[in-house]
Amino acid sequence: QVQLVESGGGLVQAGGSLRLSCAASGNIFGFNTMGWYRQAPGKQRELVATITSSFSTVYADSVKGRFTISRDNAKNTVYLQMSSLKPEDTAVYYCNYLRNRADYWGQGTQVTVSS
Repeated sequence: QVQLVESGGGLVQAGGSLRLSCAASGNIFGFNTMGWYRQAPGKQRELVATITSSFSTVYADSVKGRFTISRDNAKNTVYLQMSSLKPEDTAVYYCNYLRNRADYWGQGTQVTVSS
């Protein structure tokens, strides 16, 4: 089992920045992918960004150039630095851990961007 604890969400004005963190614990070992997904009201959950344990990254087109994903393997923690936030970034952001087709989710953290 893997447990994920997210932090760093909140309310910010458009153009502002936030940093999300997600700490993983439990059965953590080997090659894995951690990432962030988000779900806005009435919409499906969508990928924001992922990063492998070898630091390869993938970003959604909508956040490229504004968001940066990073990780600290020694701390089993993934970060999402969000800048130039837009109202359409408002959503619940979920941390994800994937290894060998088994994935785990955090409880989610709310990000609200006011116009």
